[in-house]
Amino acid sequence: MLTRRAFTASAVAFGLSACAKPPSAPTTRAATKLPKAPPLPPFYGAITDEPYPIPAIVDGTLPPKHWRQTVPNPWPKEPSGTIIVDPDAGNLHVVQDRDIALRYGVSVGAEGFAWAGVARLQFCRDWPRWKVPAAMIARQPELARFSVANGGMDPGPDNPMGARALYLFQDGVDTLYRIHGGAEARDIGRAVSSGCIRLLDQDVIDLHDRAIHGSKVIVLTSLAPQGLGTVF
Repeated sequence: MLTRRAFTASAVAFGLSACAKPPSAPTTRAATKLPKAPPLPPFYGAITDEPYPIPAIVDGTLPPKHWRQTVPNPWPKEPSGTIIVDPDAGNLHVVQDRDIALRYGVSVGAEGFAWAGVARLQFCRDWPRWKVPAAMIARQPELARFSVANGGMDPGPDNPMGARALYLFQDGVDTLYRIHGGAEARDIGRAVSSGCIRLLDQDVIDLHDRAIHGSKVIVLTSLAPQGLGTVF
């Protein structure tokens, strides 16, 4: 026989069970896999036949948009061999013909934003010495031992000029603007603290081999240096 007290207790229990959330299915932690970085092209492998070893670029450290690649030529009126540097976009083009250009990713230092115009590729150097300009020494006095007067820094893996350098002159005068190697993959497409236009050593060697002595070099005016990212 159902008493009033028992009935009330049953009703309360029913109401609580009706309002309660139904038991959820046991949750399982599915393994979340990040998309695997595409393998880099073989030309970003280690280079062992140079005077100093050049290590391979690590997969995943260089986005595909910054890989050396053939693209439609943005400057079809410029002659073959013309080099165009766009500091804000973080890239460098070499005109191949009216239709195509070869594009490299670059990082841009403070000196890379300081000059713009049309220059001449005066000469190139393999494993150049780094001769620190006076303006940089004024900002960083500890670099005085690598000044022009002191002969600069010896070439090698620790030299920020990297494996090659291209020297730009205007009306026979050195602009002090350099296109050189020594870039880190993580810095490509970004602004860095010092230097001019830096490429990966694999890319600057390729550019050096393609460069035409006396060719036209156009350095576009930087409109927004901060557009490349944090300057550190």
